[in-house]
Amino acid sequence: MDRKLGTLKNVNLREAWSHEAQDFTPWLADNLDRLSAAIGIPLELEGQEVSVDSFSADILARNPQNDSRVLIENQLEQTDHTHLGQILTYLAGLEAQVVIWVASSFRDPHISAVQWLNDHTVAPFAFFAVQVKAVQIGNSPIAPLFEIVAKPNDWDRQIQKQVRSSGELCGLSKWRLRFWEHLLERHPAQEEWDGRLATSSHWRQVPDSDLWVSIYIGKKEVGLFVRGGRNADIENIFLQLEPHQEVLEKSLGSPLGDGGKRGYFFHQKSSGDLTDETCWSEKVDWLHQMQDLYVRNLKELL
Repeated sequence: MDRKLGTLKNVNLREAWSHEAQDFTPWLADNLDRLSAAIGIPLELEGQEVSVDSFSADILARNPQNDSRVLIENQLEQTDHTHLGQILTYLAGLEAQVVIWVASSFRDPHISAVQWLNDHTVAPFAFFAVQVKAVQIGNSPIAPLFEIVAKPNDWDRQIQKQVRSSGELCGLSKWRLRFWEHLLERHPAQEEWDGRLATSSHWRQVPDSDLWVSIYIGKKEVGLFVRGGRNADIENIFLQLEPHQEVLEKSLGSPLGDGGKRGYFFHQKSSGDLTDETCWSEKVDWLHQMQDLYVRNLKELL
């Protein structure tokens, strides 16, 4: 059979993402699974444009296997010294253990710097240099491609060991799943908005709006906040909420907050030792009642 095969060609990154901060960073935040497949660890989004002193880290994620933080700094251009310095600043300020530097190309000194960091730090710290490409076959849709340029020497072996020891779900994921199942047992209506997932957060949409009320669990707290959907414009969400700030702050019992950078508003939390499952009933009741309160008030007002 005479098969006609296409030729893979590189495309200018600006054809896929015209602007680094407005296009590429939000896209990457919503497609962490693609980067996760290249690195070999699961990634859950924690925040975008996270403030560290006078700077803002592009993306902060979390590895649900061990609950560690992952810092992702991205560029649509060749690497530079400025971003390297910012990465080191973010590393200290955000207590991240894994750093992923994504760029269109890497200068040799920066690859050497990433390798040096890997050689002179101990586990669990790990540093990656990842080149992003845009590729296409004929007139097909442009596709992203991530290629690892530098990584810890024994990374593949570490990942294989984790996979063998974790099984289908790691301990942290199993713990989260038990918590959400406990929530569903006490409040079955929650099943309507989110299934039995082993993620750190569950979302519920405010009817007839592009707003969502997210509830989450951590080892030392549970909480909730208002945010937009995936790819939502953070400024637009703020502009929807700001005219009703006074009323909502009174009815919800939480300040609007500086969601302009972090992307979430009216954040509240209830602290406690969530590793002690005897407190779960109290926490799931609080989450359910607060989420209902948020959704009801936002629906009536907006």
